[in-house]
Amino acid sequence: MRTTRLITFGVALLCGYTVASAESGWTDYAAVAEVQPTGFHYYLVRLPVKKNPSECKDKEWFFQDYGGPGAKEMYATLLESLKSGLRVRVYVTGRCNLDGYAEISSLSAIR
Repeated sequence: MRTTRLITFGVALLCGYTVASAESGWTDYAAVAEVQPTGFHYYLVRLPVKKNPSECKDKEWFFQDYGGPGAKEMYATLLESLKSGLRVRVYVTGRCNLDGYAEISSLSAIR
């Protein structure tokens, strides 16, 4: 039993993906501070929100898989928001990655 748990934990560490659970829901609106493409399977966004329903360790950093539904459109919207100063909010799924960033699945922009 212990060996099975260690193997499962080891696989999760190697994958570098979600290993913790948190709450899901919408953040409040904020200006995008940074969008960071990565060489991994996800991109990062820093959004200094005051309300973040996730219980992930980091409250300002979020991630999404490049291959997720709508990821290309959301990435383009984040870049446009960064450029134009639009405020956005994101929907956190309730999953955290190993860095403590919340996963996002939706995005909404407002002027």
